[in-house]
Amino acid sequence: MLEINNLAGTRGERLLFKNLSFAVNEGELLLIKGRNGAGKTSLLRLICGLATPDTGEILWDGESIANIRSEYFRSLVFVGHDNGVNLDLTVQENLNFHQALKGNPSAHSIPEVLQRLGISRYLKVPCRFLSAGQKRRVALGRLAISDARLWLLDEPFTSLDERALDAVKNLIIQHLDQGRLCLATSHQTIDWRDSKVNQIRLGEVS
Repeated sequence: MLEINNLAGTRGERLLFKNLSFAVNEGELLLIKGRNGAGKTSLLRLICGLATPDTGEILWDGESIANIRSEYFRSLVFVGHDNGVNLDLTVQENLNFHQALKGNPSAHSIPEVLQRLGISRYLKVPCRFLSAGQKRRVALGRLAISDARLWLLDEPFTSLDERALDAVKNLIIQHLDQGRLCLATSHQTIDWRDSKVNQIRLGEVS
């Protein structure tokens, strides 16, 4: 379970949000909505530990993430706007590196995941030769090759065609069906079938 208690975040000197509290339970998807600049990406960065909140706390299974950083980081995968793909490495090398870094491989092999995402034929291709959509799919492939309970996704469907969008949506649904958690920002309207979906909206604060 992920709990956010009375969180406040700023960008520069501008307050983005304050007194923000919510919880995400097992098997639940939380969609983070709001206009551009409302603080959606900033919130995800706080939750994944890349930034420190001005006030408030973030709890993972009842413990402050500040006290269990190593355990918490092994429990999550974050895919942001920047794909985090090394352009000089092949698709397989990028995912091998991520899997070794996380140290918690899933039961799904890299070729299997790339097949689901429609880019298996690019396994040995350096990522600099891929299109924007293909690079995005390589980044999202990190979700299925690690056994992480918590997925944090910043506009995961950007640059994806309809087939790839469906593949990623199904990865998320399967993740939720396994009793795991996902937080995502997205401007697309997606049919999440029977999944448990909640929503928060960030806006202007006074």
